[in-house]
Amino acid sequence: MITPSPNSERKLGLTELIAMGVGGMIGGGIFSVLGLAVGIAGHAAPFAFLIGALIALAGGYSYVKLALTFRNDGASYTYLSHAFPRFQFVSTLGGWTVIVGYVGTLALYAFTFGAYGANLLGHGTDQVVRIGLSALVLVFFLIINLRGTGDAGLAEDLIVYTKIALLGFFAIAGAITVKPSVLLPVFDRGVPSVFMAGALVFVAFEGFQLITNVVTEMRDPDKNLSRGIYASIVITSVIYIVLAIVGVGNLGEAQLIEAREYALAAAARPVLGEAGVVLVGVAALLATSSAINATTFGASRMMAQMAKEKRMPRAFTHRNARNAPNVAVYALIGFAALFTLAGGLEVIASFSSMTFLLVSIGVSAANLKLSRKSKSLPWLIILGLMLMGTTVVLLLVYLWTHDRSSLYIILALYAVVGSVAALFELMRRSS
Repeated sequence: MITPSPNSERKLGLTELIAMGVGGMIGGGIFSVLGLAVGIAGHAAPFAFLIGALIALAGGYSYVKLALTFRNDGASYTYLSHAFPRFQFVSTLGGWTVIVGYVGTLALYAFTFGAYGANLLGHGTDQVVRIGLSALVLVFFLIINLRGTGDAGLAEDLIVYTKIALLGFFAIAGAITVKPSVLLPVFDRGVPSVFMAGALVFVAFEGFQLITNVVTEMRDPDKNLSRGIYASIVITSVIYIVLAIVGVGNLGEAQLIEAREYALAAAARPVLGEAGVVLVGVAALLATSSAINATTFGASRMMAQMAKEKRMPRAFTHRNARNAPNVAVYALIGFAALFTLAGGLEVIASFSSMTFLLVSIGVSAANLKLSRKSKSLPWLIILGLMLMGTTVVLLLVYLWTHDRSSLYIILALYAVVGSVAALFELMRRSS
């Protein structure tokens, strides 16, 4: 992930902000959710990514306004604290929700790394190999993050540009060989399925929020913050939509669903042969690796900050000799490992997408409450909330009718998170 040096006096320009946003979003989600999107929306899977983009733009509006209003206080859960000062449980619950969302995305990235790695090794359907590789990559980045920040900035930048270049090359090559007849009829599974799939793929747009974290380190934030977020979402959505068209238009719906755990690599075979499978596989390994590293780094420090505020266990404030929040890193990677080893792709993706949808709804609700202070348009926030609320309901309906066991698992996880957040809020008030 592209991150500025904390000691640098040079301000970030628009190009760097866009690269940060695009690099943050193309972090593994597209590699894992394409097959799931096709399984729900059929030929209309590209429209599902359009819905995901509209949701991201709706949420991005509130992130922009609140980041400009509270420039030195950029964590999502703190926006809730500003909006609802008399109900601090809301911000505590928001913080816990963000963290479990990061656990879900880490599990998704590790699952995807394992699936694409196993496919590259010729064991695409072997779950033992997939699980082994998933565990291996988590342990590797556990060690990396325990060693502190280091000088990985240049390597992270190169990974971002390389994965985007590889995907761009595949998208252009694949667009030439698309068979339009394979894409028809477009809405073969009905229009509601597009919104259901749109909710499921939203996790692929998680990451644009990174830009709000550097609002004090950018040139002309009043102009560049909004431009950076909106441009990065648009660029990412174009890449996703083209990749979805290329996948469905070259491989077909049935084969993509069959290879859903490594769908993008399977879609590359009819376009570029085995070289395409390797190309996309390498891009997936790079993308998921950088995403695991960046997510672990950012989430562990958020956990340490919440622990300082007594919203999480005090142990998370502990730092090792290299100044890394080691207990938080252990907890984060440990829970992610449990999730990726025990959960299937659909439950992990559904949980991650729904969690960040709920976070976006919370941030938008906070902005609606603070609309005068943030100089926001209430009607625009309400439209976004309606879109996000509709997709959440449709995703719940889909899970209820097609994967009820996953729904029960997700609801149970939320019940646990809510109970733990309530416990820590009670302890914080009594201390």
